[in-house]
Amino acid sequence: MKDKENKKKSTKVKESLDKNDLNNNKHSFTAAGTTFNVPKKYEYIKVIGQGAYGVVVSANDKLSNRKVAIKKVPNAFVDLIDAKRIVREIRLLEFFSHENIISLIDVIKPEDKTNFEDIYIITDLMETDLHRVVYSNQDLTDEHIQYFMYQLLRGLLYLHSADIIHRDLKPSNVLLNKNCDLKICDFGLARGFNSNPDLTEYVVTRWYRAPEIILNASEYTKAIDIWSIGCIMAELLSRTPLFPGQDYLDQVRRIIGVLGTPNQEDASFIESEQARKYIKNLPKRNRQSFSTLFPKSNPLALDLLSKMLVFNPKKRFSVEQCLSHPYFEGLHKEDDEAKSDSKFDWNWDNFKPTKEILQKMVYELSLHFHPEK
Repeated sequence: MKDKENKKKSTKVKESLDKNDLNNNKHSFTAAGTTFNVPKKYEYIKVIGQGAYGVVVSANDKLSNRKVAIKKVPNAFVDLIDAKRIVREIRLLEFFSHENIISLIDVIKPEDKTNFEDIYIITDLMETDLHRVVYSNQDLTDEHIQYFMYQLLRGLLYLHSADIIHRDLKPSNVLLNKNCDLKICDFGLARGFNSNPDLTEYVVTRWYRAPEIILNASEYTKAIDIWSIGCIMAELLSRTPLFPGQDYLDQVRRIIGVLGTPNQEDASFIESEQARKYIKNLPKRNRQSFSTLFPKSNPLALDLLSKMLVFNPKKRFSVEQCLSHPYFEGLHKEDDEAKSDSKFDWNWDNFKPTKEILQKMVYELSLHFHPEK
């Protein structure tokens, strides 16, 4: 009897030691020329993305038996503005709790409070993104588009209710699984409603930028996200970008080429005399019919699109109005469209970044996932 008990105890101790080893001891692997140094519990699968900020790989978490995405940002503090964006994204991801927004699983704890250069962020693993789907041979039915748009707006409702504007919605920032579940990602450019726009920092992909951003309006609102989602919807319908501007002047020309020359009221948000003059000097254009541009599309989809792609931000539909549109009949259930319980506190964001401050912030954030005993 005692032997059995001792055996049980020894098994438990061994399991506990193994778990401890997997959690606290690290191993290295190289992916896309980048060396990852992560806890042993993360077993490398393959590279799934590479970008300006680093490399993303898929891995198996041997303790929870779930697949995750690991993003390594090497030399994260070389550019302090970029580093601040990463910290902002971690803080936002930690705040979120919504099925249409990517979940933060872990921030790997650095060895030291300030003596480190790389940041590792662990999130849900998704199989692909909307950009890849749009430009694949995958058949896209009206049901697909309806379901993608509904989930995208559902996620946006949660963001806007928490006082967050994404500011960089585009197909590659919308992640998908094979069963068509959708999650919004990439929050490094997100802001609150009342922040002053730092236009020098505004590096959003041009094709999805709202006219008020291109024309340097002094304030931006939730309406800029609605415009971006309208651009995404148009791209889903035609499988090509609607406004692929080559520079910002070309972007304005293309928008007016589709929506027509704005009247005085609709151009009233443009404060820059130079921008007003530019628009006035463009050849007068009439609005193009969406049913001509997207001849095979559901008329309800085109009606919704016409409410999102509106030149004047004040006349654009809100996210609530979009969700209540007849296009989503059968999907739209107000009880199932969660808003945030609280507003995100943007006060922390008002500081001049230094390497040491940002390193300490990352370290503190990692402790939320690795509380010290």
